[in-house]
Amino acid sequence: MSNPPFISLDGLDGAGKSTQCRLLADWLRTRGLDVVQCADPGGTEIGDVLRTLLLEHRGHMTLPCEALLFMASRAQLVAEVIRPALAAGTAVVCDRFLLANVVYQGHAGGLDPQKLWDLGLLATGGLEPDLIFVLDLPIDVAQSRRKAQADRMERRDGAFFSKVRDGFVAEARRRPERIRVVDAAQPVDRIQETMRAVIASWLDR
Repeated sequence: MSNPPFISLDGLDGAGKSTQCRLLADWLRTRGLDVVQCADPGGTEIGDVLRTLLLEHRGHMTLPCEALLFMASRAQLVAEVIRPALAAGTAVVCDRFLLANVVYQGHAGGLDPQKLWDLGLLATGGLEPDLIFVLDLPIDVAQSRRKAQADRMERRDGAFFSKVRDGFVAEARRRPERIRVVDAAQPVDRIQETMRAVIASWLDR
């Protein structure tokens, strides 16, 4: 296959992204593909430093600063991991990508979503996932599923996360050819089946 897929998963923390990323990667391997899994932010030496700063910093951070740090980490991840993998014919499954910036700092934070799309594509050299799955879950359910202590991003209030959830749905409606919303309240295997069907259709084109 000449064009390996680049797939990202997004949604509220607690929606099951990590589990679904792992299951998707395992399934793609059964179809004969080499697969690289990664997470955004992070995944490189520079990215891991920026991830720690973004998620653990206790002082005030302006929203533009936050958005640009995410962009910087992603730029490095694309250059060091994602582009080389795709060029080698390897599929990529990523836990979050640019859509998260558009929704968290844009729809929920108040920055211009379109400007974030434009800036994000500048940071990645125009690269974006072929398919983006948004795992949609009610806020209270997502929060109840989180096992680790809340990080800096997760400590925001319910009104913020309501805007996040609405933002994901709004972007999916605006770009239905690329972004698919999946009901994350379903059993894990049902969620996986839904995504596999979409990916299989894309692979078989």
